[in-house]
Amino acid sequence: MDAIKKKMEKLANETNEAERRIAHFEEVKAANEIEADKFEEQLRVIQKKIQNMESSYDVCIEDLFNQTVKLEGMEKKASNAEQEVSALRGRLILLQENNEKQEERLCKATLELAGACQRADQSVRKRIELENGVSSNEETIDNLDKQLSE
Repeated sequence: MDAIKKKMEKLANETNEAERRIAHFEEVKAANEIEADKFEEQLRVIQKKIQNMESSYDVCIEDLFNQTVKLEGMEKKASNAEQEVSALRGRLILLQENNEKQEERLCKATLELAGACQRADQSVRKRIELENGVSSNEETIDNLDKQLSE
């Protein structure tokens, strides 16, 4: 009987020990579940932040693409404008050279015209002199004719 009583006490002690360990592990489990809930909440918050960041990243990438397209357009316009300016500079240089040539021709033509005017003036003077000479000669002839007729 003593042996049964000892076995019963032993079993009761083991049961109590098992129940105490169960209670202890249930407390540990509850603490771990609370901590796991906290970590899961932190994980959800972090995932939301990641989603927001990914969304912001996508928006930034799209904006970057749009700005890159605009930049390429502006660079193309700038390149076209530079080419146009370069072409206009070349044309300006040609026009300036042409202007200089035309001015030289104008100067030469003006000098030739001035020379022709002087020659024309000399010719007119000479003609007048000759006309005066002819007129004088005609008067002399008329006078001589009168003298002869007398």
